Amino acid sequence: MKRIVSLFLTLLMLTTLIACSAPKEEGGANALPETTTYPITLTDAAGRSVVIEDEPQSLVSGYYISTSAVIALELDTRMVGIEAKADKRPIYKRAAPDLIALPSVGTAKEFDLEGCAALAPDLVILPLKLKDAAASLEALGIDALLVNPEDEAGLREMISLIASAMNCGKRANELLSFMDKTEDDLASRLSGIDAPKVYLAGNSDFLSTAGDGMYQSSLISRAGGVNAAAEITDTYWANVSYEQILAWNPDYIILASDASYTVDDVLADANLAGVSAIANGNVYQMPGDAEAWDSPVPSAVLGSVWLAGVLHPDKMTDADVMATADSFYETFYGFTYREN
Repeated sequence: MKRIVSLFLTLLMLTTLIACSAPKEEGGANALPETTTYPITLTDAAGRSVVIEDEPQSLVSGYYISTSAVIALELDTRMVGIEAKADKRPIYKRAAPDLIALPSVGTAKEFDLEGCAALAPDLVILPLKLKDAAASLEALGIDALLVNPEDEAGLREMISLIASAMNCGKRANELLSFMDKTEDDLASRLSGIDAPKVYLAGNSDFLSTAGDGMYQSSLISRAGGVNAAAEITDTYWANVSYEQILAWNPDYIILASDASYTVDDVLADANLAGVSAIANGNVYQMPGDAEAWDSPVPSAVLGSVWLAGVLHPDKMTDADVMATADSFYETFYGFTYREN
C-alpha cells in the first residue's frame, strides 16, 4: 500500500510539473475561444443583446477605428460598405486598397441608413453615438453592433466583440497578445525612471487637450510620462488656457498626429515663453504616416512606444521603435512600416 501511495504521489508531482511548464495559450487566461459557436448572443457597448444566428459573410463598418480592426483581424474581404472619406486613410491604401472603392455609408453625424440597408450586410458595426441607426437596422432584420473604443478597455472590448461575431478569435488573441507583450516590454524598460510632465495638444486647437479619462492619458503613462492635464475629468477633448499651460509647465509638448498647426508654430508662440518644453525645444508631433497613433486604433500601442523613445531615448531607441512598428504592421497589416 505504501508503494502504491508513493507511486501515486510521484505521478501527481510529475503531472503538476508538466502542467506548470506547459506553454500558455495565446492571449492568456482571458483569451477568446478560437472559434465561435452559433448562434451567439453578444452584449455591445450600449448594453444591447444581439443574437448572431450564423457566421456573417458580409460586413459594413461605419467607423474608422472599427474598420482598422477589421483589417487587422483579416476580415476586410468581407466588407461591402465603409465609412465616409475612406480615401483619406493611409492605412487603407497600404493594407487594403480595395476598401477605398466600397460604397460609403456616411459618418456618425450623417449616417446613410438607406444606403447601408441597400447593401444587405449580415452585420453592421457602428460607433456608440449611432444607437438610433442600430435600432433601425435591427428593425430591418440586419444585425448591428455598437462599439465605443474611446479608451484602452473600450478598444479591447471592440476587438473581442468583432472577433466573437465574425469567428476569428484566434487572430484576435494574436492581436491582443501583441498589445499585452508590447505594454509589458515598455513597463520593464521604463521601470524606476523619472516621469516627465507631458502636455498633449489636440488636432484642431493647441489649447485643446485630453484629461485623465481619455485614451491619450494612458498612452502618456505607458510611455513613462505624466499627463499634465490629468486633473481634467472631461471624457472628451477639453479647452484650456495659456495660463493653465504655464501653471502646469510641461517638460514636453506633443502635438496630435493630424494637428492643423506645426511644431514651429508652437515653438514660436510668445504666449508659451517660459514653459520648460519650449525652452528646451522639447516639442514633437505624433507620427501619423500609417495611422494616428494618438487615437485608440489597434496600432495605438505604437504611440506609447514612439513617445517612450522621445521621453526616454536611452531606454527606447529609434531602432527599437522602428522594429516594433515593423513587426506590428507586417503581422497585422501586411506591410513594413519603415517603407512608408
